Amino acid sequence: MDYSSKNFTHNLWIAADKLRGNMDPSEYKQVFLGLIFLKYISEKFQRKYYELKAEGYGFEDIIDEYTSCGVYYIPAEARWDTIMAHCDSPELGSHIDSVIVRIAQVNPDLKGVLPQYFSRSELDTTRLSDIVKLFDETIDTAQNSDMLSVAYEYCLMKFAEQEGRRAGEFYTPQSIVKTLTQSVDIAGGRVYDPCCGSGGMLVQAAKEMVKRGGSKRDISFYGQESNPTTWKMCLMNLAVHGIEANVGPYNADAFLQDIHAGLKADYILASPPFNMSEWGAERLLGDARWQFGMPPAGNANFAWLQHMIYHLSQTGRMGVVLSNGTLTSQVGSEGEIRKKIICADLVECIVSMPGKLFYNTAIPVSIWFINKAKAPHQRGKVLFIDAGGFPTHGAKELTPEQIRKISGQVCAYRSNMDYKDEPGFCVVADTERIQENDFTLVPSRYVGISESVLSLDRCESSLASLTEELKNILHENQRLGKELKKKLEVLGYDL
Repeated sequence: MDYSSKNFTHNLWIAADKLRGNMDPSEYKQVFLGLIFLKYISEKFQRKYYELKAEGYGFEDIIDEYTSCGVYYIPAEARWDTIMAHCDSPELGSHIDSVIVRIAQVNPDLKGVLPQYFSRSELDTTRLSDIVKLFDETIDTAQNSDMLSVAYEYCLMKFAEQEGRRAGEFYTPQSIVKTLTQSVDIAGGRVYDPCCGSGGMLVQAAKEMVKRGGSKRDISFYGQESNPTTWKMCLMNLAVHGIEANVGPYNADAFLQDIHAGLKADYILASPPFNMSEWGAERLLGDARWQFGMPPAGNANFAWLQHMIYHLSQTGRMGVVLSNGTLTSQVGSEGEIRKKIICADLVECIVSMPGKLFYNTAIPVSIWFINKAKAPHQRGKVLFIDAGGFPTHGAKELTPEQIRKISGQVCAYRSNMDYKDEPGFCVVADTERIQENDFTLVPSRYVGISESVLSLDRCESSLASLTEELKNILHENQRLGKELKKKLEVLGYDL
């Protein structure tokens, strides 16, 4: 067998797909990712165990020796060798469930995180045994310590492909994440994602830091996630990447239960749910986060944006993915909120992205970059980048070159080095020009159109954006009609 990471993840996914049987992808996703996490914590324990044993002081069975350095203690009866001993037994699934229970008893913060699904009748024991053996044969503690983190990330992507529209609950495509992290240019400090899903933004922030010669320890990671299953996936994903993060003691809604209420982050990276209609507006009237106006009850886009601006330090930067409707919408209070944010000189850059990048929607999106400490040459100006015409060829990913072209222009503009306007792709516009365009932020209105980038992808992107805006207007009209009807009925009108 080829033990390279690439071949291991490919073989592992083939095994995972066979394991599914009659189970729904959302169910067996938990089983499979849970198994990767179980193997990961077992490997970390085993490594520390042998280190302590080699010292010869008898400390290898003292729990504090493990927990003090961030390693989960695995009791003797729950170690990986006991799983291997049951590998050819029809009771393998039941034994793994019992192992999970025992590990959670010793490590209370893992209670409820690992799924106890392995004894379910839908799981084929023979295939489960094959996967356990694959782990045991392939993972070499000394040589392949990062292989499980690679496997976890790869399988997240493959599950997102399978689940389609439901994938948006836990997965943001890697090219979007990399565009955000490379453009925000993290240099250490507090990094926050208020809708962190399975933790992809935080993981990539750590990778970018290491790639630039820093350390994960240079960053304090904060996150929050409302979906309980996705929150557990996030804990596991962060753990297998060796990231210690504060994602709250439980899943919680960032609007209604802001776990990090006092946090002022140096960097914020996020891809919140698009156009969320039921977000609890009626319970948050007068909230301190709505500095630029109360967001409309029928759409949470500007609630997310203001929530993040509120949590940004006075020198902080952020990148957030939002639907293109936020660039033009005049529905409810949205136009006025956008105008106030622009006039407060917070918008550093707007990037329009190609459509079909997300698994759960075909609509094109835009990235808002907010900077609370603009350099003198940036003040009163916004950089517009139109990447909507970048061909993706149905791959749902931008190429590394396309990502570098976007992030390179953002960073060059911020540092005032080597930046030049490029007709049809990027241009810097001042607030006066934006005001002339009724405070709309659609990049194509500012950069112009170059024949070299005029394409079917761009036309489809523009059409999808206009369609989304129309849907938002119709939705808001419907909501206002219902509210008017209720108020007239209270006044005694029979409609």
